[in-house]
Amino acid sequence: MIIRKSPAELEKMRRAGLLVHEILERMRGMVAPGVSTLDLEVEAEKMMKDAGAKSAFKGYYVPAAGGKYPFVLCTSVNEEVVHGMPSAKRVLKAGDVVSIDTGVSINGYFGDSAVTIPVGEVSDEVKRLLRVTSESLEMAIEQMHSGNRLFDVCGAVERHVVTNGFTIVREYVGHGIGTSLHEEPQVPNYVDRRNENPRLKEGMVLAIEPMVNAGRPETKVLSDRWTAVTRDGSFAAHFEHTVAVTANGPWVLTRP
Repeated sequence: MIIRKSPAELEKMRRAGLLVHEILERMRGMVAPGVSTLDLEVEAEKMMKDAGAKSAFKGYYVPAAGGKYPFVLCTSVNEEVVHGMPSAKRVLKAGDVVSIDTGVSINGYFGDSAVTIPVGEVSDEVKRLLRVTSESLEMAIEQMHSGNRLFDVCGAVERHVVTNGFTIVREYVGHGIGTSLHEEPQVPNYVDRRNENPRLKEGMVLAIEPMVNAGRPETKVLSDRWTAVTRDGSFAAHFEHTVAVTANGPWVLTRP
């Protein structure tokens, strides 16, 4: 069942979303050669604590992984697509990219967002990968109008990514969000006609998150049971926003 939010509930989600934005902006300022992904984790957790927020990720139980996720950030470097775990041993270097995904809850309402950040100077092709993935998210957001359908959102990502010669990760998808981190509906980054295609209505909130590979679309999970990587070792990019359908059009809750 898709749960629609009232204007008062959207304001509560907005508060969580803006904190997520602040955290990711702090991470963007910290990312540099020589910084470890654990350095990012420590600062993000401090920001959550100072704001009186709860991590949406730390302690989240995933049966397939056989346990609870132990960090407030997912930090996925280069060929890591999603769910990369912060580590003091993973020190960023020039030419890397790092996808940082995080979420918080404040007074029971969630915000969730992700960004992929270049470390120092990266190749032109990697710049293009990040640009196209980010653009595909913006195109999906533009479809978040009452009366449109879910496939309009999914198809906007798919068309832009495929047209530009990149591939879409199929194992991981976006999701509804509200008083739970993951709610109905699932939001693939491609049109999956096996799924339902609900009409968008005011108060619906989706976490839209294109996950795009420079090479083949296939992924695998490493032995840590969390980190998903591209099978062919190609770079990946991941961008995400929490977006509400309103009478005035799309409202991105995770940016000012």
